[in-house]
Amino acid sequence: MRSLIAIPTYNERENLPPLIEQVFHFAPRTDILVIDDNSPDGTGALADMIASRNPQVKVMHRPGKMGLGAAYVAGFEYAIANGYDYVFEMDADFSHDPKYLPDFFRLAPQAELVIGSRYIPGGSTPNWSAMRRFISGGGNIFARAVLGIPVHDCTGGYRCYSTSALRALNLRAISAQGYGFQIEMVYNIWKSGFRIRETPISFEDRRVGKSKMSRKIFIEAFTWVLKTRFTSDKAVRTLPPQQPTQQPEQSNAVRQGW
Repeated sequence: MRSLIAIPTYNERENLPPLIEQVFHFAPRTDILVIDDNSPDGTGALADMIASRNPQVKVMHRPGKMGLGAAYVAGFEYAIANGYDYVFEMDADFSHDPKYLPDFFRLAPQAELVIGSRYIPGGSTPNWSAMRRFISGGGNIFARAVLGIPVHDCTGGYRCYSTSALRALNLRAISAQGYGFQIEMVYNIWKSGFRIRETPISFEDRRVGKSKMSRKIFIEAFTWVLKTRFTSDKAVRTLPPQQPTQQPEQSNAVRQGW
């Protein structure tokens, strides 16, 4: 079983080395793909240096901030093109604790999508303000109620996908970013008839740096749910995905721009 953990980065220089170390502590046989959006703080160059010393670390360079959803789609396509069985989403800020990786691997054979859930027994959001809990929890209730998705945490971004399921989706048709991207992906996986499981996680605030969440991302998710509810079926399973050129064997670096 080959697995790849896709980690989008933008100004995560301080977080990246300890995160990679922790990932390999809990999942020593996985590979990591750092997807850097030309970070001004040199995260991409640091990732290249780490990759030069560890063949399990790959780096994809993008010309600038192009959106979280687009970064993950690039990671999914890379995983498909390079023969991985599973591909993870993971934030670079330690809000997604690597200690939960063994739980994902345990459930992966039972589902095409495993979600690290804050909203099932055992899950939690320590140190969150009441307003943040209201926005996140309310957004999940709203998405489940309007779209009928049988998932407790539709917006959670700590996930493991089977590449066999991702091959069935037209990934380039996935348009949302942030919370909206997570909802759109789980909706399409569910509407395509694939299995989904949730595993509890404790989601903590980032250790270093500034949150990239914004009002725009929240509004996008809200409007995507409403638009999807009142238009035709948005599942894109029947459309073939487009795949990027496979990475050259001699390098751990990939440069990409859409």
